[in-house]
Amino acid sequence: MLTHKIKKGKAMNEELKMVFDELDESCNKALGHAKTEIAKLRAGKAMPSMLDSVHVEYYGSVVPLNQVSNINTPDARTLVVQPWEKSLVPDIERAIINANLGLNPQNDGEIVIINIPALTEERRTKLVKQVRHEVEQAKIGLRGARKDANDNIKSMQKDGLSEDMAKTGESDVQKVIDGFTARLDKLGDEKEKEIMTI
Repeated sequence: MLTHKIKKGKAMNEELKMVFDELDESCNKALGHAKTEIAKLRAGKAMPSMLDSVHVEYYGSVVPLNQVSNINTPDARTLVVQPWEKSLVPDIERAIINANLGLNPQNDGEIVIINIPALTEERRTKLVKQVRHEVEQAKIGLRGARKDANDNIKSMQKDGLSEDMAKTGESDVQKVIDGFTARLDKLGDEKEKEIMTI
């Protein structure tokens, strides 16, 4: 009888570990998505990552811009895209315009130059709202992940998980969520500061 209980306890521990693995994966996904979306918001400072969403047609396939060129920032307000092949210059210029990033590229036949305009106060306020929206969306994802984890723990309790282990499990779930929430808040605060710094 005791060996049966030990086997059942071991199975429960493995199931609990799976619950936390799924929770961790969901939380990382929410955080990663927020990071990606927030990184796209430009704060008036030139950064090569601003062009991460730009894709160019290259020998019949569509590839990310950074796979066919070097992207540099000679100063805080300028991006320079230097294609590995000069023939790509017009395609790159068109791809940047078509990406709807609000950027106005110019080319001199060899490179594409993008001047990043300074942000107006109104634009800054809009960007801060977008940052807060992205953070809130990620927090909604975290709350969903917490609910799923707690539901799984409750159903495990019906299958024989002890009340103490269930309570500890739910408490640990909350600790995981609190940790990810703190990381999201930090991410949002840093981006807001970057946007509001003139």
